[in-house]
Amino acid sequence: MRKPPSWLPDDLVFLDDRCPLPLDVPFTADQAAQLGVSRWYLRILVDRGLVRPVLRGAYVAAQVLDTVDVRAAALRLLVPATAVVTDETAAWLHGVDVLPPSAVHMPPPVRVFSTGGSRLRRPEVASGTRQLLKDDITEVQGVRVTTALRTALDLGRGLRRFAALAALDGFVRIGVPHDSIRLSVERFRGERGVVQLRWLVPLVDGRAESPGESWLRLHWYDAGLPRPELQFWVYDEHGVALYRLDIALPECRFAAEYDGKQFHSTDEHRLHDAERRTWLDEKGRWVVEVFEQEHVYPRDADPTPRLREGAKMARTRCGLWVPESVRRSTED
Repeated sequence: MRKPPSWLPDDLVFLDDRCPLPLDVPFTADQAAQLGVSRWYLRILVDRGLVRPVLRGAYVAAQVLDTVDVRAAALRLLVPATAVVTDETAAWLHGVDVLPPSAVHMPPPVRVFSTGGSRLRRPEVASGTRQLLKDDITEVQGVRVTTALRTALDLGRGLRRFAALAALDGFVRIGVPHDSIRLSVERFRGERGVVQLRWLVPLVDGRAESPGESWLRLHWYDAGLPRPELQFWVYDEHGVALYRLDIALPECRFAAEYDGKQFHSTDEHRLHDAERRTWLDEKGRWVVEVFEQEHVYPRDADPTPRLREGAKMARTRCGLWVPESVRRSTED
């Protein structure tokens, strides 16, 4: 059995100055080897959570915060100056999450377009060719990348429709004008995916706060339900805002919510959720259907029957007696 190096004791919380690896910037496996850390030890560091992959082929010490600077630095290690970062990798650099939940512990792919006229031949890089205008390209921390607008349009055409809507919502959320997307659609007339893009753009809403909410909203439309309000506030009888609903039809007090594991997995979270939904049901007279990852993301997922049934139940309850104070608070 190999004796571990002195800089890797068993009780190490984070890598420190004893470690030869950089502690504040990304590095590649080859750079680590040059500093005396073999691929075998690099795998150990990743397994112990002391190092994490930033991209496929680039790593960083676990204590380094995930920022645009760090993401750009990792890309500069892998992508030559003649290339343009595109698609999911461009979205990642712009700060838009388009990866599925199954990829939460996996680094994003590196997708680029080579302006040199040929594909890049690197195992960690997916390269291709693409027609880009000068205005389609910007620079982020020294990395050439498709603009937020062009990236949104590419993903809106190229991803599965659920992921495509989530990407479009995400770009509007970070400031890409909805009208800019709408007015750019016909630029791609006749190209692959433009029919999907044309269909999705009217549904885009930057108020969606997570990809899961975007996916659920598209299922909502698939269920044939009317256009909903997003992030809808519910008030008590004193006019105090109590709870916010992800997707809502306030006319009949029906809502659908997406519970991501990040914010709904602890006992404290579950207790708060239970108290919240009890109040919405008993005091607010809302019908709320709650969905989790497994109800929304898989290819065979079909929450539409629950959505239709929930809307039907809410419409039925609208004809039942409601206390005057609750009715006033709903109408306000």
